[in-house]
Amino acid sequence: MRKPTKGQTFIIDLEKLNSLNSLGCPACGQKFNLGDTAVWACGAWEGGAQIIHEQEAVFDPKTKAYVERRCYAAQ
Repeated sequence: MRKPTKGQTFIIDLEKLNSLNSLGCPACGQKFNLGDTAVWACGAWEGGAQIIHEQEAVFDPKTKAYVERRCYAAQ
């Protein structure tokens, strides 16, 4: 799966759904659905940026990247 550019949202399609739903969203733990809006975001998990639901992320203008909400609030 190709990583979108930072700050870009995208829609979960069938290919992404099949590859992501075994783990679910690292931010909220919910499964993805077809048509959900998602972003690459950094968070309190290991391994760098991961795909999460857009509503679980905040765009940080300083870094020009999305950050998981709880992680952003803790900064």
